[in-house]
Amino acid sequence: MRLCLINPSNPLVSIVNARETRWTRYRVWKPLGLMVLAGLTPPEWDITIVDENLGVPDYAAMPPPDLVGITAFTSQANRAYELASSFRREGIPVVMGGIHATMCQDEALEYADAIVTGEAEDIWPQVLADARNGKLQRRYAGHHTDLTHLPLARHDLLPDRYAFGAVQTTRGCPLNCSFCSVTTFNGARYRQRPIADVVREFQLIREKYVLVVDDNLIGTRPEHLARARELFRALTQAKLGKQWIAQVTINFGDDDELLALAAQAGCRGVFIGFETPTPEGLLELSKKFNLQKGRDFRASVRRIQRHNIQVGGSFILGLDVDEPGIGTRIAETASKYGVDNLSAMFLTPLPGTRLWDQMRAEDRLILDAFPQDWQYYTLTYPVARYKHLAQDEIIREMMACNRHFYSIPRILGRICRILWQRHNPLITLVSNLSCRTNLRVDRNAYTAFTRRQNERAPALTGAASSYITR
Repeated sequence: MRLCLINPSNPLVSIVNARETRWTRYRVWKPLGLMVLAGLTPPEWDITIVDENLGVPDYAAMPPPDLVGITAFTSQANRAYELASSFRREGIPVVMGGIHATMCQDEALEYADAIVTGEAEDIWPQVLADARNGKLQRRYAGHHTDLTHLPLARHDLLPDRYAFGAVQTTRGCPLNCSFCSVTTFNGARYRQRPIADVVREFQLIREKYVLVVDDNLIGTRPEHLARARELFRALTQAKLGKQWIAQVTINFGDDDELLALAAQAGCRGVFIGFETPTPEGLLELSKKFNLQKGRDFRASVRRIQRHNIQVGGSFILGLDVDEPGIGTRIAETASKYGVDNLSAMFLTPLPGTRLWDQMRAEDRLILDAFPQDWQYYTLTYPVARYKHLAQDEIIREMMACNRHFYSIPRILGRICRILWQRHNPLITLVSNLSCRTNLRVDRNAYTAFTRRQNERAPALTGAASSYITR
């Protein structure tokens, strides 16, 4: 039997096709969840994985599958439903899973024969058995998987067109921030895979560079940090020759031994959620972990960088405490902290988060014609009403933030700092110039976005295109 697993694209996202420019392949990540499910699939199934971020294939020319599995984040939902409808018209059953199908079950069931909610690994064998027997159920409830039995992902089923491989070592997050659905989906308990399994999976990855997809690689408690040290020692001893990046919390910069071990194991970059320049903003987001007394973000970032590990920082625009000028303030704060890259996002209420419940109850969702408006829920479009910033104003703030941080003098300043530390500045230079190049892409995207919004409902956006001429 043939199984086709699909990761849909979102045509509004500028990185939708890895062939568009030579830079985009560094911003496209493998659909690791589908690769894990493939590892759980019995050998009698002939498996194909399609990642539409590498380009949309001619599905009609492919051998018709007996079952299609589609995963989707919220911003991919439109394309997922389009694909599901197309296959079902041909009489091919479709099962959908992932975070959006979990949080919007009734909606997903309008387009799929079956949905899997939550983590799918434990229930996947039953899904396949039911499909083989023509007895698919409408809903399958997944559970938090015991990671000690997680199979190795099928890295062999995707082409050699990615800059980064992908691996997961932990699941779950105890922080429970108001804007994030990870705790709802994966739970608050921090679960770890056996270190030997992680090392074996690293060995299977063909790419030299690897993305560790954990929401927080090192955790927050002493036993979590001890496990991270053990993992880093094992990766070093395996002599893999890999270089990797990961998401961590700011406590990564508290321990020089941990940093040294990470660097020896191949860590070359970390992504840290700073979220906002203000303590009031952190309280609003329930990001209390960043409010620990005595925390010096600049010193923490510098300690990380001294080990030749780059730091990317994320910030959010549109909090209730944010007022005009917040874009420049975020850029200046990121520069003050000394981060190598800045990722600024609009406050976006995603299904399954407390922020979604709050904004929906307060009637603050501007783009609420679902499912078609899900395509804008990428974190790169303003989809809600913000307390102190109209839609056109917050777009200007975003543009100002990126122009300020990625100005030529500030890029040169970062490169000079890296040279002063006697480290190689190439990755920072390439990533900064790539982000600067995308400023024009972003401007064009916002122009098209505001034009569409004005055509739909002029009152929602006011003078929505005025930022273009300012």
